[in-house]
Amino acid sequence: MSGRPGIGQFRALFARDAAADRVVPPAGFTVRLTLFSAAAMAFLTVFALALSLAAGRLAVTWGEELARASTIRISAPAGQMAAQTEAALRLLEQTPGVASARALSDAEQRALLEPWFGPDLPVETLPVPRLIEVIETASGYDGAGLRLRLQAEVPGAVLDDHTRWRSPLVTAAARLRALGWVSILLIGAATGAMVTLAANAALAANAQVIAVLRLVGATDAYIAGAFVRRFTLRAFAGAAAGTALGMLALLALPQADDTGGFLTGLGLQGWHWVWPVFIPPLAAVVAFFATGFAARRVLEDLA
Repeated sequence: MSGRPGIGQFRALFARDAAADRVVPPAGFTVRLTLFSAAAMAFLTVFALALSLAAGRLAVTWGEELARASTIRISAPAGQMAAQTEAALRLLEQTPGVASARALSDAEQRALLEPWFGPDLPVETLPVPRLIEVIETASGYDGAGLRLRLQAEVPGAVLDDHTRWRSPLVTAAARLRALGWVSILLIGAATGAMVTLAANAALAANAQVIAVLRLVGATDAYIAGAFVRRFTLRAFAGAAAGTALGMLALLALPQADDTGGFLTGLGLQGWHWVWPVFIPPLAAVVAFFATGFAARRVLEDLA
């Protein structure tokens, strides 16, 4: 008996055979189980894919932005604040690897503190450190050397090159992306298991029909092909419906913006919308091999 999926069975998927279709029940529990499980798994795959791609974008964005930006914090008496700020800016202009540097205005510092202290914080009258934003070139600067020069020329300056913040954030985003792909693999495995169970149930329920078909000369490859075709097409149809619903749900999410951050950037962007198109064919491939495996095992048991 050859119930193993092969090129012939792949071709048979697109060649309608009314006699073979009658071997498999057109309705019943296994039909609903296959359609529902394929649709549900495809729906979840869309979101797992969106999560993984969004985490990938976030890792790249955080890596690029935090790697190029640094901050110098100047804490000095009010009478020395302006002088130390100017000294730090002059030093940064002479530092190789620094593309630009500027001191944040009172309004910008107030905006940074507003989420914690409200919009009416009197920055001008409080001993708030002056912040200098430093943008480095692609080659970067020598952080250790800059710290030593600041310590000698600007005693109240502290350099924060974001190294301690950058690494954990980028690592977390990368792991979240990997978790998304692992979820997709698990969803595919669960889909194969559900289709296998449904195919086993359908084959066992039609044991008498299969026995009659064998008596009239039907080969096991022919019988297995009928089940493979039906379950593959059902999985494809269910996955297509689930994928469409998942894409509509993604479209309903808020668009990405600066205020929402990661939570509003979970949707697909640009050419990434092409990826969900591959979900129904992949579900069909999983169903094809899962049904072929189930048919081979059950037909051997019924022999």
